[in-house]
Amino acid sequence: MPRFFIDRPIFAWVVAILITLAGGAAIFNLPVSAYPPIAPPQISINAVYPGASAEVIEKTVTSVIEQQLTGVDNLLYFESTSRSNGTAQITLTFISGTDPDIAQVQVQNRLSVAQPRLPQEVTQNGITVSKANNDFLMVVALHSEDPSLDTYALNNLIAAQVLDPVRRLPGIGDANLFGAAYAMRVWLDPDKLHGYGLGPTQVLDAVREQNVQIAAGYLGAEPAPPGQGFSASVNAASRFTSPEQFDDIILRTSLDGSSVRLSDVARVTLGAESYGHDVHLGGDPIAGFAILLAPGANALEVAAAVRDKMGELEAYFPPGVSWLVPYDSTQFIRISIHEVVYTLVEAVILVFLVILLFLQNLRATLIPTLVVPVALTSAFAGMYLAGFSINVLTLFGLVLAIGLVVDDAIVVVENVERIMTEESLSPKEATRKAMDQITGAVIAMTTVLAAVFIPMALVGGSVGVIYRQFSLTIAISMAISALMALSFTPALCATLLRPVHKEPNRFLRGFNRLYGGLPYWWVWRSCCSPGCRPASCPRRTRDTCW
Repeated sequence: MPRFFIDRPIFAWVVAILITLAGGAAIFNLPVSAYPPIAPPQISINAVYPGASAEVIEKTVTSVIEQQLTGVDNLLYFESTSRSNGTAQITLTFISGTDPDIAQVQVQNRLSVAQPRLPQEVTQNGITVSKANNDFLMVVALHSEDPSLDTYALNNLIAAQVLDPVRRLPGIGDANLFGAAYAMRVWLDPDKLHGYGLGPTQVLDAVREQNVQIAAGYLGAEPAPPGQGFSASVNAASRFTSPEQFDDIILRTSLDGSSVRLSDVARVTLGAESYGHDVHLGGDPIAGFAILLAPGANALEVAAAVRDKMGELEAYFPPGVSWLVPYDSTQFIRISIHEVVYTLVEAVILVFLVILLFLQNLRATLIPTLVVPVALTSAFAGMYLAGFSINVLTLFGLVLAIGLVVDDAIVVVENVERIMTEESLSPKEATRKAMDQITGAVIAMTTVLAAVFIPMALVGGSVGVIYRQFSLTIAISMAISALMALSFTPALCATLLRPVHKEPNRFLRGFNRLYGGLPYWWVWRSCCSPGCRPASCPRRTRDTCW
């Protein structure tokens, strides 16, 4: 293979450019995160039973669903929580590597079996099955300078105008509101209820019966009598929207014509649907919601999209309402990746300087400098095919791979220069002879290094997730480096190298003299310095010193 590319250097350039373009395209399509998804996938089931206590929810909702969850594929365990505010949550944890989409479908199928046994109020409110993600990408909050807009009004503003547009953004897994929207709240007076001989169940039934949406039909619709000239739809009273309308709900009517209305036994107000959250920032009441990232999404792009969308929605907020981001995890991601990239650039520059110092030939130094970016960039294409993300571990693997990647190119360049100097051959002939000598060595070196890193990717569990992306990134870089050492590097050596006959400058001569004298200095320090024992020194050194 090396001879093929030595005779066809343009083809070698084309292959290297195509590999680099593939890696460059993968960079813009890879997800960006701080770390790979280490935790095993989780599926969350959420149910609401308004007004029920934690004990009632445990007996009527949680335990009923739990009985149907046994037997789900790859299920490790599940944990459930029943709260006194009428909510229940069951979180199922699966084996690492399980497809969360398939797990969600299986949990949904199991839940459908349990739904007929659940209370009607629970099924009416709906039961959500979603991929759980406890790590918030960012938290967005609304703050009002108008005292009349309290936390509950801001929560209603978020629920009505913000949540749905934000959830539709690509890469958003979910958006959780720290609060609730407005709802009509009926505060019953127990003494008045007892005085009228009524109970909460009778009040609830009356509200449900009278607060309904009715389809009243049409006037003049077919079949119509002859001569009917028009038709019209009938609009009946819809659901109640004000406290006054709820106050007029009739709870009971007596034979004498008197009636008991809801206002006689209760106080109806417009308030929050739930008072389980109270959010403050610096002592000031605010309303906020958390953004959860979808699996495989780019954290930086999602955070930027959320900020842009909030900037668009701000024009429709009431006067004095502004938005802010009190928590943003992408700042840590951005700083971490920036530091690793900075280290990556530093490593490339240091490698270039070290090669230039020892090879003392700008043309020879240029060859590894061209090969290293090709190998590193193409590693992103391998990461894309493997389903990895750009994170601290993969970038750290690239930093460590620089020293390994450059070895193949240096071995080829040094051997070509040695043959050119010793045998006075042309660059192309020297390259051919050099590759005949070291092709097996390059393949063996790459195979040995791959045998060191690839077994780390076979470790299971969370530890395996951590080491898999790190080790395979290095292995992919080394494989591309070996390919370049057998194709692109020989083509560059045959076309760029020239026989060098001029003497090095004063600095390089001094460096060569100093570096070449280090072994003799070490021998003198070990065997020729005062106080050492001549018997422990080699014969040649002992004769010279003593």
